[in-house]
Amino acid sequence: MSKGKKVVYGLFIPVVIIVAWYFYTTYSNVPNSLLPKIQNVGMAFKEMVSQGQLQNDLAVSFLRVIKGFLVSGITGIILGAMMGMSKKINALLLPTITAIRQIPVIAWIPLIILWVGIGEGSKVVIIVIAASFPVLVNTLSGFTSTPAGYIEVARLYNLNRWQTFVKVYLPHALPQMLVGLKLGLSVSWMALVASELIAASSGIGYRMNDARSLMRSDKVIVCMVVIGLAGIIMDKVISLIFEAVTPWEKVAKSEGKI
Repeated sequence: MSKGKKVVYGLFIPVVIIVAWYFYTTYSNVPNSLLPKIQNVGMAFKEMVSQGQLQNDLAVSFLRVIKGFLVSGITGIILGAMMGMSKKINALLLPTITAIRQIPVIAWIPLIILWVGIGEGSKVVIIVIAASFPVLVNTLSGFTSTPAGYIEVARLYNLNRWQTFVKVYLPHALPQMLVGLKLGLSVSWMALVASELIAASSGIGYRMNDARSLMRSDKVIVCMVVIGLAGIIMDKVISLIFEAVTPWEKVAKSEGKI
């Protein structure tokens, strides 16, 4: 399928939604507090930008995401690598990690607030709890799927643990590790917005909750659209970075091997 057709297909549903939204709000008696008109949302966007609200809230939220994502990425890769290279560590940690993974991140928020408060630390902790698992699971999968023959060759050449990690495990597991990091970034963004909705005094999630309390559905929709667009942009940026890091993956895809 050509890029032009992909764009047309991708825009089809959003256009249908916008058209339906326009006709429903124009030719029905739906209250503006429940579903505002499109032009009202545009005016709210201009208002928030002129007042600097959106820029400041996004800057605060992005900084929180970067902090939490870096910590969760490092934590997930280290734990995943250790579990993938050692059956003993895997047996020790896997049951506990599997159990913790089943707890929704939103269930952690009240406890984290009690421990850390509603400051910056609580947002970072919530992101780390949510985003570490996708990175860990994908890293673990990449390490455990390394062919046994490669590991046996490393033993024959008397490679130590670090050399085996760098020359055997890492090259094979890198694509899946990058997938885990990409998923982790997406989860980081969603977890941050959820935490800001519940307990925050700044950030895009806080702004949306504040608009909700004021019955400003137009501002709520502006925040939702901005959150979605910001998530798409972050996903595209990290995808471009990973393509630059693993150029052989792009070649393999173009040749139909992946």
